[in-house]
Amino acid sequence: MVRLGTGIGWRPEIADAVERMPGVDWVEAVAENVCPGHLPESLLRLRERGVTVVPHGVSLGLGGAERPDETRLTALAERAEALGSPLVTEHIAFVRAGGALTASPRLEAGHLLPVPRTRDALDVLCENVRIAQDALPVPLAVENIAALFSWPGEEMTEGQFLYELADRTGVRLLIDVANLHTNHVNRGEDPAKALAELPLEALAYVHVAGGFERDGVWHDSHAHPVPRPVLDILTDLASRVSPPGVLLERDENFPAPEELERELDSIREALATGGASRTAALPEPVRTAARAVPEAPAPVRERLALEQTALLSALVAGTPAPEGFDRVRLGVQARALAAKRADVVAKVAPELPVILGEGYRPAFLAYAQRHPMTGGYRRDALEFAGRLLAEGRPADAGARAELREWWQERSGPKPRSRRPGVRLARATRRVLLRR
Repeated sequence: MVRLGTGIGWRPEIADAVERMPGVDWVEAVAENVCPGHLPESLLRLRERGVTVVPHGVSLGLGGAERPDETRLTALAERAEALGSPLVTEHIAFVRAGGALTASPRLEAGHLLPVPRTRDALDVLCENVRIAQDALPVPLAVENIAALFSWPGEEMTEGQFLYELADRTGVRLLIDVANLHTNHVNRGEDPAKALAELPLEALAYVHVAGGFERDGVWHDSHAHPVPRPVLDILTDLASRVSPPGVLLERDENFPAPEELERELDSIREALATGGASRTAALPEPVRTAARAVPEAPAPVRERLALEQTALLSALVAGTPAPEGFDRVRLGVQARALAAKRADVVAKVAPELPVILGEGYRPAFLAYAQRHPMTGGYRRDALEFAGRLLAEGRPADAGARAELREWWQERSGPKPRSRRPGVRLARATRRVLLRR
């Protein structure tokens, strides 16, 4: 087992601060945001200093009904090799549904959604994990996710589900203690019971993050300070096992570097407190070899596909909620998905909020209600802009011309001319239209 130490999530917005931060043993980078052939200079400098970099995937959808996409697996493997990583990580979640298994349009969630804790879903997940393990050049660890709702008819607790997964596949576990807290608030699940049921000998490392509560629902925002209950769960975990690594996640609303350093100190204190109460006489548990994972029968995948498609359609396309689900919670999740989608599109296409100003967010949320995402975020941004233009929006002629220019530059069969004379003519036309 690789000993990682204390780390922090590397993000471009805090790259300089992370490089200067004392006591950072390793970092984690979102795999989809890293290009193997053009690694950020900051990550290269960290690697030269001997800092371990772990790619953390968010789009593989190992909990989905379909087998993992070969192209996505190849991309994840390339990032692991480019970064010289000792392992890669992903999530126990589904992120898309529909398609061939259901003979329906493919839908993208744009976020991580929980899989049902049933035997059928476990069989599919185990096969998907083994496919991913065989395709990756380094070990895989999978993360428990935060959830706003529960599936009806679940057959296992989270701890039992993760134990079975690790036992059957030999996969390592990335335990997010903030997500255990989220599931405690939102689903009434006991974090201590989950920890007691986990195969802690399979632990690869731990995530710690902040969130906020609104109307009795905990949102795992990664944009707020780590609360005391999350640190208490970390202390409980550290009293049971010495985590090989612990990492602070922060994705938005970045504070001053000094505040991040204080949060890292709080994490170290929680680990020390838990470690002091750990029974020193307990021997290190030994992992047994993974069992052979049989292929999930086609009817099992088809049933899961239908269930996940019905749920995702209710969340992003406004169809009726499947029977047994909490409709209020699904409404909260649907609004959260739309808000997340608007935020990510604004990052992928930062020109859109500039062109549309304060009208961007309400316009996008209205668009999202009627048009579920069927591809990636870049395609989503183009389709949103194209829809606005087809409706003769925005009302301001200058903004509309600028939006059309932006859309034409990115949606044509080939890039528009980059010659200085042509670019100057386009810029002049934009200025004139604004008058």
